Amino acid sequence: MSHFTGFTPELFQFLHELSENNVKSWWEPNKQRYEDVVRSPALAFITAMGERLHEVSPHYTAIAKKSGGSMMRPFRDTRFSKDKTPYKTNVGIQFRHKAGKDVHAAGLYVHIDPDQAFLATGMWHPESSALKAIRERIDEEPKRWTRARDDKGFRAKFELQGESLKRPPRGYDKEHPLIEDLKRKDHIAVMDLTIDDVLDIGFLDDVLDAFKAAKPYMRFLTEAVGQEF
Repeated sequence: MSHFTGFTPELFQFLHELSENNVKSWWEPNKQRYEDVVRSPALAFITAMGERLHEVSPHYTAIAKKSGGSMMRPFRDTRFSKDKTPYKTNVGIQFRHKAGKDVHAAGLYVHIDPDQAFLATGMWHPESSALKAIRERIDEEPKRWTRARDDKGFRAKFELQGESLKRPPRGYDKEHPLIEDLKRKDHIAVMDLTIDDVLDIGFLDDVLDAFKAAKPYMRFLTEAVGQEF
């Protein structure tokens, strides 16, 4: 695995060209380009993050593998989608909790596409049992939750996003002081990035600093679902 020396403009050029030519006849002769300018630097980034991820939590993992690791595969699952284009036009990297098994587990996420990028933390579409546990913990420890949610360092970088129920979840009064949080179906926070941010020589440090700022939020969610942080 090569040492991470940064992402290059060639990565964005490849993703842009792929978005314009999302067909197997273009992909096949350009597979080596994908390896050279997308997958290899991404795996090196994951390796470098793995050496320092303990600064966020010792229980989150960075696995630099072509398949089954922190980097999402380039092939789209088109079975249930109207969009039948075969390849993802973005780089997706998720550092999941060691007890997590999929993208719905608690995680730290890096997204790079042809025109933009962002970081995300938290739990996207958590399973019903996990979402129930988070709601119960918010209800039981409201002060701890609001401290984590409103932490100045965290909110200086991240914005809370995701889907919510239109009505209060079963068992919670509509007048509950934290009803908007209890209505959430996602517990995610997003930090937008520019292409220049991704290409900056200090990108890895910046990502790590952002994830460290999210520690209060991630700690609450992780412990709410019964996992160590």
